[in-house]
Amino acid sequence: MKKRIADLHLHSIRSDGSWTEEELLAELRKRGITVFSLTDHDTIAGIARMEEIVPQDMRFIRGIEFSAVSPAGKCHILGYGYDPFSPEFLAAIEEGRHLREEKFRKRLNHLKEWHDIELSEEELRKLSELTTVGKPHLARILMERGLAGSVKEAIEQFIDDHGGKDSGDARISAETAISAIIAAGGIPVWAHPLGGEGERHLAEDEFHEQLETLCRFGLKGLECFYSRYTEAEERFLLENAQERGLYVSGGSDCHGTNKNIAPGEERADKMPADPALLTILEKL
Repeated sequence: MKKRIADLHLHSIRSDGSWTEEELLAELRKRGITVFSLTDHDTIAGIARMEEIVPQDMRFIRGIEFSAVSPAGKCHILGYGYDPFSPEFLAAIEEGRHLREEKFRKRLNHLKEWHDIELSEEELRKLSELTTVGKPHLARILMERGLAGSVKEAIEQFIDDHGGKDSGDARISAETAISAIIAAGGIPVWAHPLGGEGERHLAEDEFHEQLETLCRFGLKGLECFYSRYTEAEERFLLENAQERGLYVSGGSDCHGTNKNIAPGEERADKMPADPALLTILEKL
């Protein structure tokens, strides 16, 4: 019997990924991934379409990733298996949408103030057609103008420079995100809890402070398997999940061509995690 592969952290063009739902699904099938979740940032716009096209031999789990902040600092909260019509859940998404629009305006101001770059009406029109606009979308415009050779270069040199990384930081509260996911019957999980792609990894005391805070809000799981984490970091997270009685989750955080991470690459060696260790699947 063929061993199943699960990836519970994936992004599409609906947020800051580069693939449509159809393209993402094709990549998953090519790589033998049979259990997956679409976790776009602060939106569930792609969920209905994915549910329409997913074949019967694959298992799709509704997901989302809230950009959040707690008294202990910034974090990302994943939500799985929720009711997409829950009023409290939809209210949290709407709050996140407003904050993302604020981030976008701040980034436009940053480009103008520091680099004398203004987007054309046509460029703004194209961005307005997207569900959410993230740094990769702005980066690709800069690449099209010949100002950068890659998304990473564009972000580092034009968007995150001179304090730009923090100027675009507007997030809902982690308590709101966790409460909304639970109200919708879902499971809230702390995404890449030691730090995500390109972020400074938390010191052990910082991690424990944030974990204590999020658990107080009702956190139910930890993303223990992540594409940039070492075996030692995995063990550390697994031990903490067990001590706290939290579900274990794992995902690649694939953004299509916007990041150098492929579906199923949930460990530093680019291999998938053993689905038997992802205890959240038993609940979902």
